[in-house]
Order: sequence, then C-alpha cells, then structure tokens
Amino acid sequence: MTGGILEYVTVFVLAGFVGVEVISQVPSLLHTPLMSGSNAIHGVIIVGAMIVLGGAHTGAEEVLGFLAVILATLNVVGGFVVTDRMLEMFKSKPGDRPKGPGSPGGPGSSGGAGS
Repeated sequence: MTGGILEYVTVFVLAGFVGVEVISQVPSLLHTPLMSGSNAIHGVIIVGAMIVLGGAHTGAEEVLGFLAVILATLNVVGGFVVTDRMLEMFKSKPGDRPKGPGSPGGPGSSGGAGS
C-alpha cells in the first residue's frame, strides 16, 4: 500500500478547506442555480450507486451500496426542498401589489397621516 491513512486525511481536510473557500465566494444570486446543478450531479450519483449495488457480492458491499443510495437520495430531496424554499422567497403573494405612484400607500398618494 503506497498511500497511508495520513495522506487520505490530508487530502480530505484540504478538499474541505478549498470547498469552503469556493462556496463562500459565490454571490447570493448564484446559490439557486448551483443547488440545481448539485441536485443533477447527485442524481447521477444515485444511478452509479445503484449500479455498484447491483454488482455487490458480500454483505458489506451491499450495506455500503444501500447506504450510498439512501444518503444520495436524501441529499437530492433535501436540495430540491431548499431550492424550492429559496425560489418561494422571490414570488409575490397573491394580495401583494407593487406600490407605485398613485397607488394607496405608494409615493405620491393623497392618503396618509398628514392629510
């Protein structure tokens, strides 16, 4: 075995630092498209996990494959829920109307405290 556990942990920790740095630099407007993209990637991961699970021969392989499918599915569903909630923030409510000139409560309206 050429790579030790210390090398794997080092790569994992460095990947975590790089991931945090990259995500922290993403503007807020791009978070929803990135979530949709990550959901698509995790959909591919689910398919790959099912293919690997289909070729499992030992009990440990079956358990790990099953966990991979379950965790990837939870990630996809959670991603879609978060994306949906983010998109709901940008929708106007049915009773809301934009307040513009001439509308009640808008700039230039005749109603108000001083009239």
